[in-house]
This record gives sequence, structure tokens and C-alpha cells, in this order.
Amino acid sequence: MVKIVQRKEDANCITHNGTMHADEVFATAFLEMYLGDVRVFRTSSIDVNTVSENTLVYDIGRGKYDHHQLDAVKRENGILYSSIGLLWRDFGKDYLRKCDFSNIDDLFLGIDKDLIEGIDADDNGVFPKIDAPYKVRTLPSIIKIFNPSFDSDEVEDEQFLRAVVLAKMILEEEILYINGKVISDKKVFDILDEIDENSKYLILDEYLPYEEVLLNHEKAKNILFVAFPSNRGGYAIKTVPKAIDDHAVRMDFPMEWAGLQNYELEEKSGIPGLRFCHSGRFIVNCENLDSVYQVLSFMCKDV
Repeated sequence: MVKIVQRKEDANCITHNGTMHADEVFATAFLEMYLGDVRVFRTSSIDVNTVSENTLVYDIGRGKYDHHQLDAVKRENGILYSSIGLLWRDFGKDYLRKCDFSNIDDLFLGIDKDLIEGIDADDNGVFPKIDAPYKVRTLPSIIKIFNPSFDSDEVEDEQFLRAVVLAKMILEEEILYINGKVISDKKVFDILDEIDENSKYLILDEYLPYEEVLLNHEKAKNILFVAFPSNRGGYAIKTVPKAIDDHAVRMDFPMEWAGLQNYELEEKSGIPGLRFCHSGRFIVNCENLDSVYQVLSFMCKDV
């Protein structure tokens, strides 16, 4: 539970007041998860030498968990840590151990790279390059809208607590997501270790988030399609992108299949049990495993 207190003597956590940012909001959410009881004092200035050694001061005060001083700590890639990054660096692994997770090192690093580092970068002025004809809301920009709106009756501390609730939800889900990814990555890696390096397709017994491992595994460089049981029933077959951040794929499904489904698709393809092909030609759905093999045999016959 997070509670705002009005005196530093009543606090076990201290951060700045005024405009809130993603780093101290996520730092507060993480401290709630780690400590359980957070009594936070928000202030415009603080002398860390006047604070109890049992009180964590972050994003203010030029202390260990601030990043506004000239000698602020940088990551190996040159990105400055923010308050959440510094706290995660020092307490993240301990928190994961307390939660009885395994693969602590991989999980810690995965969360750091997938979420924490991006918050650090944004808060220190390193913004992502986004080429889109519309406004893209980043996580820090979403936190920003929790600041009291102009000409509203919103109260700063109440809005801060609302933002912390959201940040905690995201952190909790992020940890579960990356934990699942660490486990599934190991499974996918083991599967790929066993395949023939000339394989054109991969059929999984269960859906696994396979893309990142597949695109970085030497034996998977020739794989064009991956099939797996679909959560909508039957099987899905997906194309393989050329890179994790590239929409171009190694091989598309046929143009004449695009957007067709059921009888029309069966008739056009000559494959019974072929139920749907996305108009973007990156995924098809099949009724059963026999249909999957027929699709893969057709697609890979000349490659």
C-alpha cells in the first residue's frame, strides 16, 4: 500500500512533488511491491543528510537514487540510469528471489531491457525514433497525462497515487510476461538445437513466443513458416519475418489466397481444411494437422 505523508519524519520513501514522470512513479510502484508498505513524502527539495538511513530518497536530493547530478551513473551503453533503473539495479534481483522465481539473472536482465531501460532513457532525454503519420503514446507519455489537467479539480497527490496503481499493474504483468518468455525461450532454443539446419518449417506442439530466438538461431536461418495450435481452434501457420523489427517476411502466402476463408479458400488452394488466410498473407488457419502438412508441402515444394 502507498500512502502520501506530510512530514519527512513519517516517511520511509521520499521523492519530488510537482510534475510527475514515469521514473519516480514506477520507482514508487516497485518499492510498494518490494517493501509492501510505502509512506512517501513528496517535496520540492531535501537534504539527504537530514534523512534517516532507513528512508529511501529517489529522484531528488542528489543521492544514490537520484540522477540529476553531473556524476550520475550510466549504463554500459551510455544511457543514464533514472530513479527506477537505480532501484531496480540494487533491489530487483532480491525482489524476484522473494517471489520465488527461478532463472533470476535472465529474468532480471529481461525486465531491465524490456521495460526499465526505456524509462531511464526517456527520462534522460533519449527518445525513440517513431516514424508514423499519427501520435504514438509512449509509456512515459501515458504517465504524464495523470498530472492534474488544466482547469480541473484534480489533486496532485491523488493523481500521483492513481499513476502508481497503473505502474504497479504494468510492472506485475511485465514480470510475468518476461518470466514466461525466459521459460519459452529455453524451450524454443532446445527445439531449434535439434532440427536440421535445412528445415523450411517448424511445427510446435504448443504455442511458444518463438520469434526472437528463431531469428537469432543459426539452425533456423532457412525456416520460412512456423505452425502451432491456435487458441481459436485448429492450427495457425505464420510467416517468418526477416528481422524482429521488420514487417517484410522470408516468404508470403500466395496473393490469390489473401482474405479468403472456408470453402472459397479450399477451392482456390485445393487444400481441404484450410480455413482462413489473412489479407496481409502472413498467417493462415487450418482445421487440423493434416491440412498444415499439405499447406507447408505446397509452400516449400520449390524452395
